[in-house]
Amino acid sequence: MRKLTEGAGFPGIAKEGFPPVMGAAIDRQVLYLNTGERTLPWEYNGWKRESMSWKTGCYIHAGLSGWQIDLDGQDIEAFLASLCTNSFQKFPVGSMKHAVMCTEEGLVASHAILQRNGAQQFRLFAAGYPWLEYQASKSTLRINVRRTGGFLFQVAGPNSIHTLEKATGESLRDIEFLRFRPATIDGELVEIGRIGMSGNLAYEVRGALDKGPLVFDAVVKAGADFGIERLGFKTYFVNHVEGGFPQTGWTFFTAAIADPAFHAFSRRPEPRLTGSSDPRNLASRFRNPFEIGWGKTVRFDHDFIGRAALEALKQTNRRVPATLRWNPDDVQEVNGSLLRKGEEYKTIDFPVSETWQHGFFAHADTIVASDGREIGISSGTIYSYYFREVISMATIDAEFAHDGQEVVVRWGDFGGRIKEVRATVGRFPYLAEGRNDQVVASNID
Repeated sequence: MRKLTEGAGFPGIAKEGFPPVMGAAIDRQVLYLNTGERTLPWEYNGWKRESMSWKTGCYIHAGLSGWQIDLDGQDIEAFLASLCTNSFQKFPVGSMKHAVMCTEEGLVASHAILQRNGAQQFRLFAAGYPWLEYQASKSTLRINVRRTGGFLFQVAGPNSIHTLEKATGESLRDIEFLRFRPATIDGELVEIGRIGMSGNLAYEVRGALDKGPLVFDAVVKAGADFGIERLGFKTYFVNHVEGGFPQTGWTFFTAAIADPAFHAFSRRPEPRLTGSSDPRNLASRFRNPFEIGWGKTVRFDHDFIGRAALEALKQTNRRVPATLRWNPDDVQEVNGSLLRKGEEYKTIDFPVSETWQHGFFAHADTIVASDGREIGISSGTIYSYYFREVISMATIDAEFAHDGQEVVVRWGDFGGRIKEVRATVGRFPYLAEGRNDQVVASNID
């Protein structure tokens, strides 16, 4: 017996802006993006300052505020284990996992942060696609799945710990990676977890949606002496590529759309199919966990959707994640074509290309070797102001995934003008210093 509800506040969240604009009032010097169902801060103090923030100070980003999923019931752990590749043998209360869920073919359908609040109580954040709810709608297990709302602020960078300790008025050095606990900010109860997208030291601050503006402003005020920047969506995905964190709807797409029943259940619009890979080749836009560096989440100590396929893929998978460093002369040739007569190349937008401004898309640029063989897919192209390079996230044949290997990215949309951009394979993740899972907070000055 399963029960799915949206929660008393959810329809209001959807109507009023999911997530709401955070801050006491709309700042007229901030650019906002209205997607039709959401109003999102697009750019605050300029993309260069914002993109430097998690290397030199810290940022706060509110874009993951909105719906969350509360899960409980006598069979809830069994249900979650049947979906997730992750092991549940070690999952204490007060901890989190990066939950990865696959299709029967072993391709990523959804991923999210799953935290354990009690013996039979869980909460899912930032799922993106309702794969879990789709599976719950078919389940006969004794579970309750309730969509609720809340704010979720990411605070990331070397000074994130100083900012949040000033905001809470207490030491947070006891919060280890993938752990969370309660705290208060400006008199409001919040939850602070150590997780983020930047790759380096990062936290999340979560709480009741109606308290979000007050808490957001309090964190910004606390971070004034620590170089805090408010991070808009224009620059947000720069940290994913620098930090080595693939993202559904940008660096790859959910394989769940290949299931017609899920497509009808989710009622999501069709993604834009961009890039030089043939749009009829949906497989080039899907990923298995091993291709994107998530193999450590796959544990064969339980049965789950896609297990048989992943057991086979673990032996046969040939591609691994990599960072590609684009040749600057070729980048200039691409954008310089705007200044010449005739058909131009597809522009490489700064700092992110494809820009997320127009919604979710499934982008895939083919990567070829010197002999013309297709050896991988490039997506998630950014300009890193910190590294002063155009780089992209790639999944590439392992034999080519070594530092300095020269490859070619076919840049442009299928059927249009294509530029063969020279690139070299670089380290993955590219921002390698001070990784969040390796930082000992008690040692920070």
